[in-house]
Amino acid sequence: MNDSAGAPHEPSNPVPGLPLPGLAGFSHRWVDADGVRLHAVQGGRPDGPAVVLLAGFPQTWWAWREVMPQLADRFRVVALDLPGQGHSKRPHISYDTHTVAAHVHAAVRALGVSTYWLAAHDIGAWVAFSLALRYRSALHGLALLDAGIPGITLPDAVPTDPGQAYKTWHFAFHLVPDLPETLLTGREREYVGWFLKAKTRSSATFDDADIERYAASVAADGGLRASLAYYRDAAESARKNHEALARQRLTVPLLGISGSHGSIPDMAASLEPWADRTTGVVVPDAGHFIPDEQPGAVAAALTDFLTAAGPRPAARRAAPAVPRTAEAVGTAGAPRPSD
Repeated sequence: MNDSAGAPHEPSNPVPGLPLPGLAGFSHRWVDADGVRLHAVQGGRPDGPAVVLLAGFPQTWWAWREVMPQLADRFRVVALDLPGQGHSKRPHISYDTHTVAAHVHAAVRALGVSTYWLAAHDIGAWVAFSLALRYRSALHGLALLDAGIPGITLPDAVPTDPGQAYKTWHFAFHLVPDLPETLLTGREREYVGWFLKAKTRSSATFDDADIERYAASVAADGGLRASLAYYRDAAESARKNHEALARQRLTVPLLGISGSHGSIPDMAASLEPWADRTTGVVVPDAGHFIPDEQPGAVAAALTDFLTAAGPRPAARRAAPAVPRTAEAVGTAGAPRPSD
């Protein structure tokens, strides 16, 4: 259950009256996370096991909006904006995933939670993997959704096959000094919209309001800089991941969630060489943005994993997804990076 981590230090709400449509019982929180103010939306059962959700590029906590209510009857749910995302600060810090993981863990503790489950997508999964290496004693388990993790599942080369290059070309582009800022400033909506349309199974997954919301986060002061910094500091993230894994493998239970048409064909298989207890599911009819495309399947897969591997808040729920274990599927095909 939730173990208190002491009284949280919380700045005043900088955006009073910010609505939460479709999220009855949830509320905004801002906390001081070792000197970086981070934003979270939390709700669900106050006495339930805590589940922390992290999103990736070019999204914010809003990526989990349809999953959160489906977890709320059994768990305490916390969706967190990473540094540089949404309503969190965009500090001038290293955005390597171990540095960011320290701020995320501090934010969770500031919310009064000392042990928790962690589920994360895309760059959020980069951070979550590093957090699990550094703070394994605080985690019940880890779920990672469609992400190439620096030094782990992220290849050094960008493919030249047009059928795959559209998924990965931006990794190199984001590393180029100054050019992305020159080309993208003032055109954040077009850039963000391309990702949300091109990497989903259905281009209707995101409406104009969703695109505007995410584009506003990138266009905010410091938003583009922070978004690019995760990619520009990926080599340092990889170095720190390798150093940590040289000391100890990932020991917490791990669930890999792949989309049937996503970027990483089999998350579980790609992570199994570095983890002791890995299982996986493949969500049908989903591209890269699985929580938005198939929120019911994601919520069910998470609930099944959380109730099977740790504190049991209620009866298990079967996931409408195809279960796969790393041992059963092997590692056919080289993993490809996602956002």
